[in-house]
Amino acid sequence: MLLPISLVLSLFLISQGSPQTLDVEVIAHPIQGGEQGIAIGSVAALETIKHIGTNGGGFFNANAAHPFENPTPLTSLLLAVSMALLPSALVICFGEMIGNRRQACVLYGVMAAMVVMFAPTAALFEQSGTPFLAQDGIELQASGDQPGGNMEGKETRFGIAGSSLFAVVTTSFTTGSVNAMHDSFTPIGALPAFMGMMLQCAFGGKGVGFLAALVYGLIAVFVAGLMVGRTPEFLGKKIERPEIILVSLVLLIHPLVILPPSSWSMIASYGLSSLGNAGPHGYSEVLYDFTTAAANNGSAFAGLNGNTLWYNLAIGLVILLGRYPPIIFMMAVAGSIAAKQTVPTTVGTLRTDTVKFGVFWLGVILLVGALTFFPALVLGPVAEFGAMRHHLTF
Repeated sequence: MLLPISLVLSLFLISQGSPQTLDVEVIAHPIQGGEQGIAIGSVAALETIKHIGTNGGGFFNANAAHPFENPTPLTSLLLAVSMALLPSALVICFGEMIGNRRQACVLYGVMAAMVVMFAPTAALFEQSGTPFLAQDGIELQASGDQPGGNMEGKETRFGIAGSSLFAVVTTSFTTGSVNAMHDSFTPIGALPAFMGMMLQCAFGGKGVGFLAALVYGLIAVFVAGLMVGRTPEFLGKKIERPEIILVSLVLLIHPLVILPPSSWSMIASYGLSSLGNAGPHGYSEVLYDFTTAAANNGSAFAGLNGNTLWYNLAIGLVILLGRYPPIIFMMAVAGSIAAKQTVPTTVGTLRTDTVKFGVFWLGVILLVGALTFFPALVLGPVAEFGAMRHHLTF
């Protein structure tokens, strides 16, 4: 499936202006004289597979903000859609495999609801701009808003709406490609990017987000069963103490590999020396870096200098611990559930393929995510937003 989709999208990118050649550069002759070498290559092919494969590494350092990688607003939209193709398709595939499309639709709705919440939040706060710019003599509209919103770090080809959508998709689907600089987003405008990577199940990456959603689903089944006195079952298998212990370990690994190194980096001199900004924004840079590493994302608050001994070693370790231990525990969960006998559905069974349970499922994800990460976010983006409202910058 990858090859036909990649071929079609590559041809479309070429039609919009992306280079596709074996040459390494083209020589331009600027009006001031002399020559300038402009890098080119097989850009269209790489951009296609990078987004469909949710990889994120760019052909150019500016990534999808570069006009050769992402020439037009239409290509930006299609690249965002291509990031979402496989992770969302896996949910449908799951429904076909278990013979229960309704269950897949419920899970799809839970995941989609988070993306639908994140994207407008980012766009709204980016459009609101930064109120302290009034102190610098910038002419404001009668409403007091910054004209045009916060265009810092954004391409005018995409604007705030296109940049906000791309930022939410690339972090929710854990791709890492960017068409705007996340470090330049307003504090709350960047918050959805944090949440997409911290929750990991607003579709998430291929397989990873799906498994993370199932982990939350097993927790939701168990809690709901205790609340209403029904047998906690999922796909015809009883969910009991061993499975809950294992999925709890899966949930704990993610914050454990993000929060301790982020905290240590804010008190160690070799961690503080890399900050590009002081105060809450500097903390947000560090928190984002470890979050993106644990979530296998790859984007960055690029104000942080991560090319030091501490950050190279710490981030590399977080990448390993954020991936392999959860896989081991999830395999243990699968083995435990597979060994159980399938029980018939009765009136006492808690159904998991209903809209009502889907709402509960979403609530468990948001509640557990808030209890786990909200204190850290309060020290970063939320605190910076409060400071920004009082005209303080960092």
